[in-house]
Amino acid sequence: MDVGVSMGLKNENGSLKLFVMECGCYMKDLDITLNGGSSWFYQGFIDAFSNHIRSSVENAITNKIVESASKLDHFLGGLPKEINVDRVAAMNVTFVNDPRFISSSVEFDIDGLFIPSDKTAPQSDINFGDTKLAPALGSSSNMLWISLDEDVFNSVSALYFKAGLLQHLVDKVPDQFLLNTASWRFLIPRLYRKYPNKDMLLNISAISPPSVRINVGRIDTTVDLDVIVIVLGSDDIVPVACISLSVAVSGRASVSGNNLVGEVELNYFSFDLKWSDIGKLHTGIVQSVMRIVLKNLFVPYVNSYLGQGFPLPIIKGFVIRDAYILTSYSSIIVSSDVSFIEPMNRSGIKHVLGSVSEDPAVTMLFH
Repeated sequence: MDVGVSMGLKNENGSLKLFVMECGCYMKDLDITLNGGSSWFYQGFIDAFSNHIRSSVENAITNKIVESASKLDHFLGGLPKEINVDRVAAMNVTFVNDPRFISSSVEFDIDGLFIPSDKTAPQSDINFGDTKLAPALGSSSNMLWISLDEDVFNSVSALYFKAGLLQHLVDKVPDQFLLNTASWRFLIPRLYRKYPNKDMLLNISAISPPSVRINVGRIDTTVDLDVIVIVLGSDDIVPVACISLSVAVSGRASVSGNNLVGEVELNYFSFDLKWSDIGKLHTGIVQSVMRIVLKNLFVPYVNSYLGQGFPLPIIKGFVIRDAYILTSYSSIIVSSDVSFIEPMNRSGIKHVLGSVSEDPAVTMLFH
């Protein structure tokens, strides 16, 4: 018996549509032998209707294949349109463009940008350029390749900045005495004279969304910050100085579970005294203090969030294994195998309505 089926896969309103183009079953021979009492009598009927029986079996098999393809189409149509990261952000995983079939693999493009978790996917006017995977990737033995454009990371930084989350109030440091005016009495006498033996806070906030740039072998980010020094008075809080910082960090990415996680380290920074109510501050003192703040507070704080990561667009029930990371011009590429861990469960699927960009920020290649 030979069974053949040809199926097509296309993008339909941000979802995958599977359809059967051709399906057939050919049975070269069918042999049915009856045993027992009157089997000699019924055997004649079986032999007489063998062609009809064979045709019925062929049709039944064909119908079952078409029915199964319909169930698979229903499953693909129910894939989630967004992946919630937290109460603020969700990744828009609506499909853009039709899948591309390349030798032994299939390539999918998804929008990939981050959107507010309580809103539907917006129309994007960002031009991502050519995000197709390099030909060499198609020859890899790994089961899955995911290419993430740097616009994916810039979209999440812009989203968190707009939500007002890129700020941190520092009230505890490893050397806690530094957050008291007494520790600065000889370096900044005017601060101590105006506010003797008072505790202090540092309000660190981004003044613009961090900019992520990805190149071959490296990931760089620039963050512009304001650091406001606050003195805790008896009945109020008093901002006494503001220092503007431009901080450059380099990072590396890895995969933990189904999440892409990261870690950064300080490269360099520049600063400028924006305003001060305690007189002019010595440049060397400011530089030393800011280096301590950035290395001991800012970088660990950022890494605590990057260590949680964000989910990669993987179908529920599968887990990434043996992953490694490549960085190329403007994109991060995750290469891995996948394992099946539990039955596919379509409960809790949340759909995002609306149109999507024609250019993908995330490309997936399945082998």
